[in-house]
Amino acid sequence: MIDFSKTYDVVIVGGGPVGTGLAIELGQRGHSVALIEHHATLHQVPRGQNLTQRTMEHFQSWGCEAEIRAARTVPQGYAIGGMTAYRTLLSGYHYDWLQRDLVAPYYNAANERLPQYQTEAVLRARAAELPGVDMALGWTARDVAQTAESATITLADAQGNPATVTGRYVVGCDGARSAIREAVGIVQTSSEHDKLMVLLVFKSTDLHDHLKRYPGKQFYCVLDRALEGYWLFFGRVDLGTTWFFHAPVPVGTTRENFDFKAYLEQAVGAPIGVEFEHIGFWDLRIALADTYRAGRVFIAGDACHSHPPYGGYGVNTGLEDARNLGWKLAAALEGWAGDALLDSYSAERQPVFKGTAEHFIERFIREDRDFLNAHSPEEQGEAAFRKAWDSRNEGSSEVMSFAPNYQGSPLVTGAPGHPDARGTHQFATRGGHHLAPATLDDGRAVFDTLGRGFTLLAFGAPPEATQAFRRAADAAGIPLTLVQQPHGGAAGARYEAPLVLVRPDHYVAWSGSDATDATRILTRAAGHSSEPS
Repeated sequence: MIDFSKTYDVVIVGGGPVGTGLAIELGQRGHSVALIEHHATLHQVPRGQNLTQRTMEHFQSWGCEAEIRAARTVPQGYAIGGMTAYRTLLSGYHYDWLQRDLVAPYYNAANERLPQYQTEAVLRARAAELPGVDMALGWTARDVAQTAESATITLADAQGNPATVTGRYVVGCDGARSAIREAVGIVQTSSEHDKLMVLLVFKSTDLHDHLKRYPGKQFYCVLDRALEGYWLFFGRVDLGTTWFFHAPVPVGTTRENFDFKAYLEQAVGAPIGVEFEHIGFWDLRIALADTYRAGRVFIAGDACHSHPPYGGYGVNTGLEDARNLGWKLAAALEGWAGDALLDSYSAERQPVFKGTAEHFIERFIREDRDFLNAHSPEEQGEAAFRKAWDSRNEGSSEVMSFAPNYQGSPLVTGAPGHPDARGTHQFATRGGHHLAPATLDDGRAVFDTLGRGFTLLAFGAPPEATQAFRRAADAAGIPLTLVQQPHGGAAGARYEAPLVLVRPDHYVAWSGSDATDATRILTRAAGHSSEPS
């Protein structure tokens, strides 16, 4: 329970996956956290199911990967692939989609799929194990006031009783309608699509029986010219019974004035028995905060960025926010962060989501619309249309080019550029890019050797090079773990560099062979310089 009389290191408003993940990141580093959540119980709407390989690396670092995998509601061993179909699920026109297994070799964990409420339950259990993390359920944030040293949240419980809680820093992880964002005056820029969407959760064993013809699939996208590039989207909640469904509906649709069963049957292409468990609505828009920081107050997850659930970017993007911000807040609290480190959170994460929205959500809406306007079996003939349809494989191109990176960040030494969602997957190390896995000559996985601070991987590098980084770290008080291999070995060959400086979030700050500028490279990575790369 929260102690309202103390000043916490960090107060987090919002106890969903992002806020709880951030609490774990900070709690594992020994910092005190107050976690405030409006809802007294976990919701049971199965949103945010796709967890990427990168997200599963977070759960490894947070000590709960096994628990996440055990919590999945579709049995272990059943594949988690997806497919896209034309007009109806059963039309016979389909291809594999969002093939995340294509990038599996570049990450230290396999991807996973389970309802968000299961993920939240695991994260809350992990947070409860950390002595520095206190949580209060059923409290709503009303306002924020900050000084040069701290920020104070005004709260109310379910009965309207007020309270305040103070932290050296505050983070709003309180969703798309964030009270924290509004209270500190952070502006959002929105891209409106003028679409009302429905979210249905329903039971149907008939649908499961129909889809046995597509084994190993857990989510299904249906495209039709009339949808203008927007999707009908089905996802499994379990194997055999429960589903969710996102789709556009006419403006003014309510639970009472629309035949949702007929809509589902039209999308499936066959009659099905349906038992509805939830009917809800949301507006399709893309919104992005102009900055992620206002003084001692930060925002993360949907408070920063919101978008339709196309491609499963939402929860994964939010958890990456938490991982990026967590180590930087810890560095500031521990006294080794430079002035630029906390500002780099917004500088790195904001353009990554901007690229995600532009190039992996809105672009695919446009491309789907244009393809369907140009192609149909009635106009082209069945053979020509099938050839055009089968040539589409958005999943492979999308997955391979979705490689969020911080190239050109003020913290990174390396090739020029700017942070973006687009990139390439490579084993060779590059400043600002995610570290790929490798195995050391002694059999240890590189990821198992990484420290909580910076890590210098040295593969046959001369002693004077590693000593230069050690002296720089000691002089600046920056935590540095040294991992040495006397010869380059397979890992050195894979990374194509004898020296690799890895950040606490497992992104590469610098790689190369010349340690002459070790002090500049390391102190810059900790935010003590913002010169161009």
